[in-house]
Order: sequence, then C-alpha cells, then structure tokens
Amino acid sequence: MYSNCANDGDGGGDGRKHESIEMSKEVGHASNLQSNTQTNVDASNKQQLVKLEQLPERGSWSSKMDFILSVVGLAIGLGNVWRFPYLCYKNGGGAFILPYIITLFLAGIPMFFMELALGQMLTIGGLGVFKIAPIFKGIGYAAAVMSCWMNVYYIVILAWAVFYFFMSMRADVPWRTCNNWWNTVNCVSQYERKNLHCWDKIINGTAKKMCSVSAVNITSSELTDPVKEFWERRALQISHGIEEIGNIRWELAGTLLLVWILCYFCIWKGVKWTGKVVYFTALFPYVLLTVLLVRGITLPGALEGIKFYIIPNFSKLSNSEVWIDAVTQIFFSYGLGLGTLVALGSYNKFTNNVYKDALIVCTVNSSTSMFAGFVIFSVIGFMAHEQQRPVAEVAASGPGLAFLVYPSAVLQLPGSPMWSCLFFFMLLLIGLDSQFCTMEGFITAIIDEWPQLLRKRKEIFIAIVCALSYLVGLTCITQGGMYIFQILDSYAVSGFCLLWLIFFECVSISWCYGVDRFYDGIKDMIGYYPTVWWKFCWCVTTPAICLGVFFFNIVQWTPIKYLDYNYPWWAHAFGWFTALSSMLYIPIYMFWLWKRTPGDLSEKIRAIVRIDEDVTRLREKMQREAYAKEVEFHSL
Repeated sequence: MYSNCANDGDGGGDGRKHESIEMSKEVGHASNLQSNTQTNVDASNKQQLVKLEQLPERGSWSSKMDFILSVVGLAIGLGNVWRFPYLCYKNGGGAFILPYIITLFLAGIPMFFMELALGQMLTIGGLGVFKIAPIFKGIGYAAAVMSCWMNVYYIVILAWAVFYFFMSMRADVPWRTCNNWWNTVNCVSQYERKNLHCWDKIINGTAKKMCSVSAVNITSSELTDPVKEFWERRALQISHGIEEIGNIRWELAGTLLLVWILCYFCIWKGVKWTGKVVYFTALFPYVLLTVLLVRGITLPGALEGIKFYIIPNFSKLSNSEVWIDAVTQIFFSYGLGLGTLVALGSYNKFTNNVYKDALIVCTVNSSTSMFAGFVIFSVIGFMAHEQQRPVAEVAASGPGLAFLVYPSAVLQLPGSPMWSCLFFFMLLLIGLDSQFCTMEGFITAIIDEWPQLLRKRKEIFIAIVCALSYLVGLTCITQGGMYIFQILDSYAVSGFCLLWLIFFECVSISWCYGVDRFYDGIKDMIGYYPTVWWKFCWCVTTPAICLGVFFFNIVQWTPIKYLDYNYPWWAHAFGWFTALSSMLYIPIYMFWLWKRTPGDLSEKIRAIVRIDEDVTRLREKMQREAYAKEVEFHSL
C-alpha cells in the first residue's frame, strides 16, 4: 500500500509540479505586465517632469540691492519732482509736512509694508495673492485695469520730455524769442515786459492795464510769452477743445514710440534684467538733482523761493483740503493700489527681511520729495526775482512746472541748452523706472494667472501689451490729446479709484483673512513679529482714512477744467466710465463669486471670505495647484 501510495504520490507530485510551473508562468506574466505598466507610468511622469523643468522659471531678484532700487525707482516718480513741492507751497509751506508725516505713518508706510509683504509671502502677482481672501480677487482685476490706463497716459509725459530734450540740443533753446513761425503778435517774453510802454485805461467801468505791442494796443491779460506758446503752439499744437481731436502730432508719436521701446527692453528679460537697469535709472537722477540744486542755490532770489517753500503757515491746517492732499500725494507717490509693489515683492526670497526694506524705501521716498522741493523752489525763487513778481505767482504744479516754469527759468542761466537737457533727461529717468515697474506689475499679475500659456511667451506678450498701449496712447498726442490726457489723469487713475482699491485691499487682509494670521506669516519670513503698531494701522487708521477721504472727495467734487475751458458733459461721462471700469470690478466679482459658490452662509464665508488655511498651508496649496495646472497642460 505504501508503495502504491508512494507511486501515487510521485504521480501527484508531477501534476502539482506542472501546475506550479504554469502558475509561476502566469504570476511571472502578471508581474511583467505590472512592471511594464509601472515602467510606463514612471516614464510618463519623467517625461512630464522633464517638460516642467523646461518651463521657464518665474524669476527672482539677483540681489537685495536690485529689489530695493527697483522699488525706489517705482516710488520716486514725477510726483516727487512736480507735485510735492507745489502742495507744500499751496498748503502752508512747512506746515504741510505735519499732515504729510501723520498720514505717512497712519496709512502710507503700513500699506507699503503690507503690499510688499503680501507679494513675498505668497510668491505670486497681484491677481493670485487674493487666494488669501478669494471674494476680494476683484481688487486684483481692478488694479490691472487701472495699470492699463496708467500705462497709456503716464508715458505721454515722458514723450513730451524727450521732445523737449531733443529740441534743447541746439545752440540756443527755441522758446527764448518770439521770432518763430508758431509765435503770435501778442508774444512778449516775461523778462522783456518791463520795457513795454503800458498805461491804465477805464473800459466799461473797469480799470485795465493796456500795453503797446508791435504798434497794437492790447490788455496785459492778452499778453503771452514764448515759453507758453512753444508748449501750446509748437509742442502740443493744442486745439480749442476735446471736440476738436485734430491730427496726430507725428513728432510726439516718434518720441512716444522711442519711450515705449526703451520701456520694453527694460523689462523683456524679467526681473533679473530689470534689476540691473534700475542701477542707472534710479541712481543717476540723484546726481542730476544734486547738480541742479548746487546751481539753483547760487542764483539770485533762490533764498526767497526756499523760504516760501519751508516757512510754515499753520492757519492752513484747519482746511480739510490740506489733509486730503496729504493722503492722495502719499498714495500716488508710493505706488500703492496698482499691484506693482505686490509683484516686485513676489520675486524676493521667502526669508528676505521685507520689513526693513519697506522702512528704508519709505524713508528714501519722502526724503527725495523734500530734497526735490529745494531744487525746484530755488529755481522758482530765481525766476520770481528776474521777473520782479511774487513767488506765489510763479509757482505751478504738474506739467505746468515741468514744461512752463523750468524752461522759462533756464533762459536766464548761462548755457541754457545744457541745463535744459539735464532737466528733461532727469525727468525721463525718473518717469521711466516708474513706468516700467508699473508695467512689470501688470505683466506679472497676468502671467502668474495663466503661467502655462504665457510664461514661455513672455517676451511676445510684453511686446503685444506695449504695442497696444502705444496705439491707444496716440489719442493723447493728437492736437486735442491734452484734454484726453487730463480726463485720464483726473478720472481713470484718480484719488477716487486709489482710495477705493486700497480700502478693500486693507480690509481683505486685516479683517477677512485676519491680521494675526498675517502677522504669523510675516514672522515666518523675517523671524520675528513687527511692532503691534502696524496691526492697529491696518485694522483701524488706514481703512478709516481711506473711507473718510473718499467721501470728502465726493462731497467736494467739482468738474475739472483745462485753464478756462469747460469740458462737455460727454467728456465727463467718459471720464467716469474709465474710473468705474476699475472700481466696479470689486463689487461685481464679489456678487458673482458669492452666487457661484455652493453651500449655506457659514460654508460660503469659510470658502471665500475667511479661509481656514494659515500662510504655510496656503503656500503649499497654491504650489500644488500650480503644479497640477502645469502637469495638466503638458499632458494635453
């Protein structure tokens, strides 16, 4: 039996051996299939990773100094040279410094610090940062629209400066005499009017001063001067109103094209290239300002101009307009609300001490404004001395200072063409870095929103934006372009729009996301908590100032005029359209996202108003989303 059992066992052993071999083959085949499948998946992932590695990097600053100079270049613009000195004169001289400094510490520096920290914290541009409070993403879109308007009209000032620069490159400046083809018979230089034969005459019961010019008797109010006629009849060839747009000024079209080309090549290679350009565009204006100051304070009458600039008149402080001017000047000059500071901060390393950087740049900015005041008013004092007129009658703001007052002053300087070239070259540099940094902010916001589509094509995208902005900007250099320029300046990028954006931006971070969590994020970056003062400003003073000044502006609003010209109703309507084109993005986006988000009230609030993630988890979530988008794009 045993033997039989043994034989049976041997036979069964052969059968099991055969089955075992077959099973081994099947398992081996299955293993090979699984191995092949895993190999294919790994190969696919490797291909995707290779493609992601081939995607152009977002970029970062080459050094800390690149970042600081870029932010200085943005913050120090034309407003420091032509608006701050005038506001000091208009609002009580040295007394204006008091509301300026108070507003600076209650609103200006806090918002400047917040925008830089927000960009560095989330490493993304002005649209993406509002993942921190999704319902406020309309702020990013509004800032992008406002940047578009600003890119169109701000650069026109630089085109005018380049035109004057080229016109100054001759033996003598062309606005010295009234013997040119563009001058009228009423043209008499301010410095020659004391030689005119004038007398008083009663006309319709009113005493008027009459003067004899080229054997023609005219009133003194009808007199013009060669500087003004060069500006209006040669440079602008201005029409009688916005109804008469007229022809394109092709000389200005050429200078505008030149400035856009300069702007393009300043930013086309990203922040590493921009960071090198600002070493010249941000620092060299200080050399020119210093040269102009040394020359200005040696002129006769300079001391009277400086006294007029700094001697305080404290009675002005009771006027609400003084405080409104202080707020709007700070918000404009610091580049707040446009998303540009967020973009520049986003290229920093996460551990950069952005707190210290913000304080340094704010100090430099305000100091430059005050320094520029001495430069400008020393020249204005000299001009008043030469014309034998009060300083108050000579001082001016905006384009009037750059293209009327200073060109008139250089007429009395030895080597007038050289000083004119230096001044307008300085204007070009001061305005250029503000222009291309604002462009950088807009470009960064759009590319960070659609990186898979635009990052590889960044240079082409920038070229398209520049070309379109140039074409739209041609409307500002027609014969009626000055009127369009003033509409855009007074509405599209007005105090209304900035205050509206900055109010919601501040509330979104301090109240919705939570100021404590934001402070925790700052501690993660710089290693310590900043002083509690900034919390107080972000939660209380800055929103209150924005809201108060916004309503003051509405109550005190009056329709703008260009000299004595009153705009038609449809021009004001167009102006309000440009303003609302940015402002309305915020409430419209809020309404759309609230309706689109599923859930009850508390679920919606947690999803889009006050999210649960702290800064660390939010950064990780954003990185995963960005990675997933790029993987999806490259797998198509």
